[in-house]
Amino acid sequence: MIDTLRLPGNHVPAADCLRDRVVMITGAGQGLGRAAALACAAHGAQVVLHGKRQKKLDAVYDEIVAAGAPEPVIFPLDLAKATDADFQSMAAAIAGQLGRLDGLVHCAVHLDQLRPLDDETIDRWLSALRVNLVAAAAINRACRPLLQASPSASVVMTIETHALSPSMFWGSFALSKQAVLSLVAVQAQEWRLMENLRINALLPGPVASPQRNRTHPAEDAAALPAPEAITAGYLYLLDPAGMQASGLLLDMTPAHAAPHTAAAPASGPASA
Repeated sequence: MIDTLRLPGNHVPAADCLRDRVVMITGAGQGLGRAAALACAAHGAQVVLHGKRQKKLDAVYDEIVAAGAPEPVIFPLDLAKATDADFQSMAAAIAGQLGRLDGLVHCAVHLDQLRPLDDETIDRWLSALRVNLVAAAAINRACRPLLQASPSASVVMTIETHALSPSMFWGSFALSKQAVLSLVAVQAQEWRLMENLRINALLPGPVASPQRNRTHPAEDAAALPAPEAITAGYLYLLDPAGMQASGLLLDMTPAHAAPHTAAAPASGPASA
């Protein structure tokens, strides 16, 4: 089991803690990915906005530019269909356009309809594993040379409560996110000789996000933290003056968080 830590109570990220750094956020078009992208840009980073839907990425781009932050770069790519060559092209484009990469924040997610294991087909298993686990590992691999060249590089993998507490009907999603924790542990060990390169996981807990709305449609979203409330954790892990350890889980779940039980699931997949 991966060791867990909490955000230090006295931690306040410096206003320019990510100045002159390049940070890529997957799933940046909505929810936690959008909030992370806006926060990184507001703290000085030039962000690479990844997502599947160009229109959503354009909207985040416009928000960042309007705020006077460094101009971001958009890289649309469907992780459910991407190949090794696509990920290598992504890394090459970042190198060619920006010349460096100092951080990776994985927020892209595929959450299909909640269902019992008896209804999980092979294709549904593969879709969840491909987006939530395999694509993230492939991006890390493709971008590792760029990250290794940074004076202080950080990779942050976003997980979900059911990765720690699997429960009925969360099948492929819970297990794919559980596997992400093992990915963090293995990758941290393999990178242990690279003192400038670290990887950690972040557990946001329940937030008012499109994903949460699909699995808990009857819940009062106003009672949940907004995605923006979690961004201090991302900044803490990305900040070269922040946490320098690797292979850990940063738990951002509020102490008063409600139980993570699902209401009647909506139909159809959700990918960011």
